[in-house]
Amino acid sequence: MVCGGFTCSKNALCSLNVVYMLVGLLLIGVAAWGKGFGLVSSIHIIGGVIAVGVFLLLIAIVGLVGAIHHHQVMLFFYMVILFIVFLFQFGVSCSCLAMNRGQQETLLKSAWGLLRNDTKKDLESQLNCCGLLNVTDSRTEFDLDLQNCPALCKKQSSCFTCGDMMLHHASEALKILGGVGLFFSFTEILGVWLAVRYRNQKDPRANPSAFL
Repeated sequence: MVCGGFTCSKNALCSLNVVYMLVGLLLIGVAAWGKGFGLVSSIHIIGGVIAVGVFLLLIAIVGLVGAIHHHQVMLFFYMVILFIVFLFQFGVSCSCLAMNRGQQETLLKSAWGLLRNDTKKDLESQLNCCGLLNVTDSRTEFDLDLQNCPALCKKQSSCFTCGDMMLHHASEALKILGGVGLFFSFTEILGVWLAVRYRNQKDPRANPSAFL
């Protein structure tokens, strides 16, 4: 039997938002755990992950409260915000799946240039590598990174570059990231559809004359 009744739509929307709340709490917890154990020292990365988790948690709370109380205004803002997030996430996921090696190198160079020295050293220590890419157009930056590199392999004079190590697994990682992003983007469009459907349904327990 198709889920088309008021109660079924309400329960489905509530369940979906509970999942979003758990994902948001998981992101916040993982970021705090990573900071607590010293896995990542950059406050910008930690703050970014926590911000995404808090944003997802707030959206889920708005959707959950709107679903429980059949609140027209909250459901409207919920579905508008969720649809915008869907468009953004769908575009990013498709970009991840379509990215070639040259674009991956360009993205890595841009990201590496934005990292603080402490974050670079963390990556070099964890991956046991030095510098990003030993290429002509970034030779000066590579020499500076190599000079400050804390990796153990530096003592053995046989270090791989971090860019080569990351690019080795980048294609697979981007496919996984794009696939997961696409999956969650379709759950978001499902949430928008449920919110629109549920918002236009009558509450059988409410006064029929109060329904617009």
